[in-house]
Amino acid sequence: MTERWVIHLPVSAPDLLRARIFARTAARVLARLSARVEPGGVTVSPEDHQDVHHWVFCDRPLPGGTRCTLPPDHTTPCTRRPLPH
Repeated sequence: MTERWVIHLPVSAPDLLRARIFARTAARVLARLSARVEPGGVTVSPEDHQDVHHWVFCDRPLPGGTRCTLPPDHTTPCTRRPLPH
């Protein structure tokens, strides 16, 4: 079996909202470059409390084997495509 490596890329943001926006954007861009990116597993943490994780995507399973790509606290029905801003 081929060994897999996980990349830990520390990037800072001034608040939780902007950290989630940046992480969501980075995950989507990287997912287009490689099928090995798992956006549903993306979390952000306070710099001084890296054991506290905040999810970036809802990631609930959808019919057909896809996952919800909306923010974790969305109030609309789950969907694969993000809603327009």
